[in-house]
Amino acid sequence: MWKKSELRAAPAPLEGPVVGTITGGTVIWFVLFLAQLPFYGWYADHDRTWLVWTCLAGGGLGLLGIWYVRKRDAAIKRAAAAATDAS
Repeated sequence: MWKKSELRAAPAPLEGPVVGTITGGTVIWFVLFLAQLPFYGWYADHDRTWLVWTCLAGGGLGLLGIWYVRKRDAAIKRAAAAATDAS
């Protein structure tokens, strides 16, 4: 059990090139999907087709992630601009 004296405040979140990171990861998922397609028969013979579809799902979710982080980044920039204009 944690003692109250051992609890510390959470550090500030790290900001970085989030859009680029998510885009790069999404591209990797789609490349992995395309690289596995020629071997689909082998995967089917060994009951491992889920590996192929996992890569496609990762790419699809990555597209949602790109949309989300671009909206988030734009909102952060709008808020910073509004705070600069207000002061």
